[in-house]
Amino acid sequence: MIYKNLKIFTENGIFRPGVIEVRDDIIANVFIGNDVPSALSSESLDCEGAYCFPGMTDLHFHGAMNCDAGDATAEALQTIARYEASIGVTSICPATMTEPVETLERILSNAADFREDQIGHPERHVGEAELCGINMEGPFISIEKKGAQNEANILPCDEEIFRRFQMAGRGIVKFIGLAPEMKDPTEFIETVGSEVNVAIAHTNADYDTALKAMKAGAKHLVHMYNAMPEMTHRNPGVIGAAFDCKDVNAEIICDGIHIHPSAIRSTFKMFGRDRIILISDSLRATGMGDGTYFLGGLEMKVEGKQARMLRDGALAGSVTPLPDCVRILVKEIGIPLEDAIYCSTVTPAKELGIADRKGFLKPGRQADIVFWNEDLSLRYVLVNGKNPKSQL
Repeated sequence: MIYKNLKIFTENGIFRPGVIEVRDDIIANVFIGNDVPSALSSESLDCEGAYCFPGMTDLHFHGAMNCDAGDATAEALQTIARYEASIGVTSICPATMTEPVETLERILSNAADFREDQIGHPERHVGEAELCGINMEGPFISIEKKGAQNEANILPCDEEIFRRFQMAGRGIVKFIGLAPEMKDPTEFIETVGSEVNVAIAHTNADYDTALKAMKAGAKHLVHMYNAMPEMTHRNPGVIGAAFDCKDVNAEIICDGIHIHPSAIRSTFKMFGRDRIILISDSLRATGMGDGTYFLGGLEMKVEGKQARMLRDGALAGSVTPLPDCVRILVKEIGIPLEDAIYCSTVTPAKELGIADRKGFLKPGRQADIVFWNEDLSLRYVLVNGKNPKSQL
């Protein structure tokens, strides 16, 4: 199939008029300009000037449609994967909560089973986002900055426990979060850093403590600004340390609730789109409605766009899916569309280690493609060259 009359998101991160040819599940050709070689198939679809960009990657969220990755069932992961694909998120790396070690092992084992079934039996998973990994937000975090996490299950970073996670997940763990002030993590980071992306998460660390962990090899910052000390002119904290370490990338939640628009605009100036990873941090209530739900075994209440823990009113996460975060960035906060798309496609694909297959519209890459109308509404999605809507 040839998709013509497009504004294509090119490898250098700008939109240009063009044509894309998809054969089966692969991008066969990308032509900049609207002249299609006569040798190509005559079957084509006029996309009427639609924006065309790679399927989005959400590497930090928890669930959707009243399902959570922590439910530890294939049915929950399938429901989440189908929902995400239907809205244009074609690669997913759900996050775990701070739960008992045995519970986390069960969650990881279930995710590994699901991942292996997606690879081994793709016919069972048509129309699903690809499960590319798991982002372990806990349990190696700070009590002071626990946020929505259950402090009863918090532990200092421990290699033996990490090995249990690795064994259960069989390579599914892509990020492991820690609070570096809880225990000197230098040896832990240096030991496991070649196997997993070590992240700074839910931390009360000061600048020097965070900097030491980053220089040891922690290269990822979990939902910047949230669950960490504020950045001030005399105490720049974790954010200042991340800025000074140019190989550290940072997640941000742009749901219009978690971070003030001015802070987001200044963050893009400070870090640039090559270091910002747009995440949703969205919960099982995403795609549902107001009500009471569970997160990591604790109750939360959802009203409108806000999800808060019943115990203390802390923000629990988001109910805004990643594509809507992009729309908020562009329409309400004033970030250029090209930058918002880059931070939800290219940067997370690189961080997750899937950029050889995803995140770019190039010949030979997986045909995970999103088409948006001029008003940024969804027009069409391809997952492995197929429209997932019929699979819901």
